Amino acid sequence: MSKGFELIRRQVMWDRLISLVEEQARTLMRVAFSTVVREAGDLSAGVFNARGEMLAQAVTGTPGHVNSMARSVKHFIAEFPLETMREGDAYITNDPWKGTGHLFDFTVVSPAFHKGRLVALFAATAHVADIGGNGPSPDSRDVFAEGLFIPLTPLVIGGEMNALLMKLARANSREPDKLEGDIHALVASNETGAARLTRMMDEYDLESLEALSAHILETTDRSMREAIAALPKGTWKSSMRIDGFDEPIDFVAALTIDDEAIHVDFSGTSPMSKYGVNCPLCYADAYTTFGVKCIVAPRLAHNHAVLSRIKVTAPEGCILNAPPPAPVTARAIIGQMLPDVVFGCFDKARVGLAPAEGTAASWTLRFAGGGALTNNRGSTFAAQSFQSGGMGAHPLGDGLAATPFPSGVRAIAVEITEALTPLVFWKKELRADSGGPGRTRGGLGQVIEVGSREDAPFALFARFERVDHAARGRAGGADGAAGVLRLASGKSLKPKGTHVIAPGDRLIAEMPGGGGYGSPLERDPDAVARDLRDGYISADAARGAYKVATRADFSVDVEATRVLRAGQAGLT
Repeated sequence: MSKGFELIRRQVMWDRLISLVEEQARTLMRVAFSTVVREAGDLSAGVFNARGEMLAQAVTGTPGHVNSMARSVKHFIAEFPLETMREGDAYITNDPWKGTGHLFDFTVVSPAFHKGRLVALFAATAHVADIGGNGPSPDSRDVFAEGLFIPLTPLVIGGEMNALLMKLARANSREPDKLEGDIHALVASNETGAARLTRMMDEYDLESLEALSAHILETTDRSMREAIAALPKGTWKSSMRIDGFDEPIDFVAALTIDDEAIHVDFSGTSPMSKYGVNCPLCYADAYTTFGVKCIVAPRLAHNHAVLSRIKVTAPEGCILNAPPPAPVTARAIIGQMLPDVVFGCFDKARVGLAPAEGTAASWTLRFAGGGALTNNRGSTFAAQSFQSGGMGAHPLGDGLAATPFPSGVRAIAVEITEALTPLVFWKKELRADSGGPGRTRGGLGQVIEVGSREDAPFALFARFERVDHAARGRAGGADGAAGVLRLASGKSLKPKGTHVIAPGDRLIAEMPGGGGYGSPLERDPDAVARDLRDGYISADAARGAYKVATRADFSVDVEATRVLRAGQAGLT
């Protein structure tokens, strides 16, 4: 076989690996019980070599799950050496520091055998419906109050489910059937990946994956080093302040690019909180790494070779490296901010690389009914509705509206939540003027109004950011609109904490917009007129922020616009 043909053959097999882990993820979505997995894709799936190095990840999934799971498999191998693994085995944990950051995420790792020999490992992660404790509330003071903590433990032994572990998990969950179903779905997901891998190895007459693994990692590493070589060398710093729970939180990052790797150090970042908004380093690493890759090599296949060229450090005891037993249930509102912090560093390294800041942390609406929270009135339910504000503007285009970047989870259709709960979504629409003005406009947030069909209260577990500190514009662009949380009756609500909405009242969430990029006076007047026609901006914003005059038919009044912009230029 010629060298050229073998390279093509290995590339085809590499693509096949990516395809089979996507089928692994789709299996998890099809058979999971929780809507956050089935509808939103809050999961990850991947295949690893026998050293625990990720070779391929599914496209479906979140960076927080994928990148932290990519490092967690080595913890499983250390606990359960390869020589002790048998066909039909599977292992599980929701350890926030060895998994993906909080107790709601279960990671299952399964060995894959071919002709009696262990050739790979499959891993999958899913956000389960409930794991007990104080639920999604960040009010807990330690991880023990946040739910059932399962260390690295055998889940399936020789094809037999660990019945005692499942009984223990069910006894600690408010949604035992959903929890058990999701755990079985994780096992089935890995089994699907292993079955497809065996079929592939039979087709290509492979005895092991060692040669293919070496090809994937060496090729990716070469491409990653080329991408790093094209960047300026040096150190750049950036900072960001966010709302926090009871006081603001400051992120401070130093980005260093040398010939071999990209380093991000968070020295100077705020200390950990007494509330559950702390972030284990594995999760902070996951989203920091994702932010770096978005800038450096967005089209490069993602695997161990990429991760090994990005080094993330944070002092122990800061909010990005909170050691156990710190409360961590709401770590997402911290970790999902980190790509914007990294983008701030890259913008100083080379202007034009990074977008403006966006909403970043998703505005997930977490609801509950019945039980002590509502004095046992109304139906008992728990539901999550993933929603988001706007993305920051890119140097080359407007930010996307109501899009969950960087998490990538899908918004859950309101009809799904309405079908499973007594809740009614009375309004879900884009929020005009929420995108920061700029040469390219920030993405719009959205307005959601929710009530109940029942004459009973319902609870909201609020953990929202960008209320006190809006997404900042870049290169002269204006900030996006800050978020607002209120009741239809007029009362303002704090963005974090548990709120009970009285019968007949409604919750209104006005989600933040992304920052703009570049001077608003540089925006094409026709683009401003289109935004006005489409309801993205108001007439006041068109004339005030963009200095664009329009006629009744939404066409641009060229002469009036010239006068407006000339006057503004004279002032500056």
